[in-house]
Amino acid sequence: MRIDFVTLFPGMFPSVMDASMMARAKEKGLLDWGCVNPRDFAEDKHHKVDDRPFGGGPGMLMMAGPLAKAIKSVKKKNSKTILLSPQGNIFNDKTALRLSREERLVLVCGHYEGMDERLMPLFDEELSVGDFVVTGGELPAMLVADAVARLVPGVLKKEEAAASESFATGLLDFPQYTRPRVWRGRAVPEILFSGDHAKIAEWRRAAALKATKRKRPDLLERA
Repeated sequence: MRIDFVTLFPGMFPSVMDASMMARAKEKGLLDWGCVNPRDFAEDKHHKVDDRPFGGGPGMLMMAGPLAKAIKSVKKKNSKTILLSPQGNIFNDKTALRLSREERLVLVCGHYEGMDERLMPLFDEELSVGDFVVTGGELPAMLVADAVARLVPGVLKKEEAAASESFATGLLDFPQYTRPRVWRGRAVPEILFSGDHAKIAEWRRAAALKATKRKRPDLLERA
């Protein structure tokens, strides 16, 4: 998979994309990424990419020209171009799985008060990471990239781990424990030492239901 970020702040990305699981995916040849800056396509000597909105109002808007050229520079026939925006559909695990099957993603990071509406036909879809506003689309784009890349076959050492995590089954994940067996007077449930995989699976399912009911009861209807 290839992920291209269209961003005014390319320096934000190496700390995430060149670390941990993302770095290992790149080393394996399963993931490649890059950044393109709309300022490089500005036509004036000051590399201007924003201007005041027609009709008045606070803030500035990203101009159509530089951003459109930046997108065109990385967009291929097999690319899926996505705008990160508070107005988009909410990004979730199912969306991440769907996008992990794409060959190329172009993740466009908005900034300022938004962008010229005439740019919208350039996007295949618009995604939001939640009902809140952040300074720009860079952090949401990195969240999407991480969630998607880890689902690309071969990236995780144990691919079944992703299938059992929170949201993948419609429920939150079941409680997990490791050594020591007793910590601060709290013992690990005995069923996990039974060796009976059917009973352990049954316990985990019940524990996941209990955790979901307590923390996210809204998920139970969908599960």
